[in-house]
Amino acid sequence: MKKNLLIMSAVLFLILGCNNEKTAMKKMPTRFQSVSMSQVQLLQDGKSKMFCGVCGMTLPMFYKTNHASDVDGKKHQFCSIHCLAETINSGKKVDHIQVVNNEDNKFIDAKDAWYVVGSSKAGTMSKISKYAFAHKEKAKLFAKEFGGDVMNFKSTMALVQKGLEKESMMIKKKQGMMAKKGEMLYKKDCKSTSQKFASVGEAKSYIQDSKSCGEVKGKQLQAIALYLYNR
Repeated sequence: MKKNLLIMSAVLFLILGCNNEKTAMKKMPTRFQSVSMSQVQLLQDGKSKMFCGVCGMTLPMFYKTNHASDVDGKKHQFCSIHCLAETINSGKKVDHIQVVNNEDNKFIDAKDAWYVVGSSKAGTMSKISKYAFAHKEKAKLFAKEFGGDVMNFKSTMALVQKGLEKESMMIKKKQGMMAKKGEMLYKKDCKSTSQKFASVGEAKSYIQDSKSCGEVKGKQLQAIALYLYNR
């Protein structure tokens, strides 16, 4: 009897252990750029504060490449230096540029940051990755492990601006294809709306708050929001 109880206890322990491991894995970030919500700083306000104001990407999912700045006097947060560069090129007044420091996931002044450009880690809105560090020594250690060149903000932004037009064309093509999928999903699963949206992020916030498409998430949410913003 005692032997049977011990066997049952061992089996139960293994089952619970596996379930706990699966639960823990679900809570882990799914991509290198992601961090847990407890580490995320959101510097912008409003209903769509979770999303990049340019492309609509969910900021915590790409947090390690997040940038922020004052745009025409109001704080904006971006998923990437690419989206920051697009904002600069739009002619708006951009001041006080900040970037996430990959040493502690806090924002620092971008002018003081050292970027590792072209590492083996994934890029955000670009094939060429760009991760920032407060200390040059930390950037060099990251580059030693994952490759890439250590550059200051000015040189990194110059590189981004040089390839911006080509990258933007590629992104718009992908977003166009995604918006077509979004149109199909919208017509199939969503309640109709005539509302206009100032950004993809605003459209995502509307979909989530109104529940007009049910509990849609991830790529499907992005696709429908792209369709609503561009229609």
